[in-house]
Amino acid sequence: MQPIVVPEADRRWDCLSLGEVMLRLDPGDGRIHSTRHFAVWEGGGEYNVARGLRRCFGLRAAIATALAENPVGRLVEDLMLQGGVDTSLLKWIPYDGVGRTVRNGLNFTERGFGLRAAAGCSDRGHTAISQVKTGDFDWEAIFGKKSGSRWFHTGGIFAALSPSTAEVAVEAMDVARRHATPISYDLNFRDSLWKSIGGKAKAQEVNREIVRTVDLLLGNEEDFSAMLGVHPKGVTEDFAELPIAAYEDMLREVAAAYPNLKLIASTLRTAHTASRNAWGAIALYQDQIVHIPQIDIDIYDRVGGGDSFASGLIYGLIAGKPIEWAVRCGVAHGALAMTTPGDTSMTTLTEVERAMKGGSARIAR
Repeated sequence: MQPIVVPEADRRWDCLSLGEVMLRLDPGDGRIHSTRHFAVWEGGGEYNVARGLRRCFGLRAAIATALAENPVGRLVEDLMLQGGVDTSLLKWIPYDGVGRTVRNGLNFTERGFGLRAAAGCSDRGHTAISQVKTGDFDWEAIFGKKSGSRWFHTGGIFAALSPSTAEVAVEAMDVARRHATPISYDLNFRDSLWKSIGGKAKAQEVNREIVRTVDLLLGNEEDFSAMLGVHPKGVTEDFAELPIAAYEDMLREVAAAYPNLKLIASTLRTAHTASRNAWGAIALYQDQIVHIPQIDIDIYDRVGGGDSFASGLIYGLIAGKPIEWAVRCGVAHGALAMTTPGDTSMTTLTEVERAMKGGSARIAR
């Protein structure tokens, strides 16, 4: 495995993400099916990484996406602007008045508590970004020397939206590679996205091809199994026990199958209850295993924890930190992101570094 080389900071952005940004509707402490009030946030697997890099780590981040031009789309834009992510690559698609041809994605999410697991109900058919096609973004201009990004991130959620989105992901990756831009890809398996278009068999067909152009591959044991057909041995369906040797073997099997990969990272999560998880990570870099052991953490809202792990890890790589520091940063950022509502991180680099050192939760005043 070769090292990841991050370009110098003379490019326009530190990270560019490609993916859908949805409006998340959150019933707070209640349930989706019985609430009378929703709080709104913006969120999306690929977008969350860019936002974390901007808001927590202070990097220049952008999102390539599309929205239907109506008040819901403008609300999503307003939330994105508050997050500080560059929206200059946001495409506005004319709205037909009722959403027959184009619309904005909605994601209803309840947090869960104790024995009641977190749950989501997405409403994202025919969304603006799902209809994007090759040629819609001028990737050569985006990644070219007069513009450019030091990093490119996308993932399996975007690739699952439609046959054309997978093609757009590959198109973007090919141009990014020509301009020496490192590429990260979060497998992010979502059964709800794949079940009506061929299930795991189709997911593996699409993702095995995409992963051949990736530098940093992210996921968890379910993602590697469902998206690539690589199964960690000795892991039960409830993931109650996570034998580290099995995870090391899994990462090495993926590395052998995809020699282009420079870094492979998996989060380690055991859900004791919806509000109490064991959380850690394991990574393979330059043939060496980096293991951050699990610790028990309290969960307020688990959605986006993996995305925040990704942004913390990517920050460490962009900042030129040692690989163990970068993985530990990802674990700390993911843990802190799960202490606040919404998909996205509300923490600071100072808080992340304090958590990495094992700082206590005593009040700071």
